[in-house]
Amino acid sequence: MSTTVRITVNGLPEDVPFFATLADLIDLFQEMDRDLIVEHNGRFVFPQGYAATKVADGDHVEFIHPNFGG
Repeated sequence: MSTTVRITVNGLPEDVPFFATLADLIDLFQEMDRDLIVEHNGRFVFPQGYAATKVADGDHVEFIHPNFGG
């Protein structure tokens, strides 16, 4: 059994730990923007769901940094 899974993060292939959660990925990729938006397989995930949402082989994750202001 492999200890990693292959997912796509922001359009790039990445090997991440097996059973990693979105919270784990935020730490791993140092995504510390307080306004961070996360999509998992094309769906918005609320921050309270990050720790409960596990990624699997072939998943797509997008970290979006909105620019507020004008």
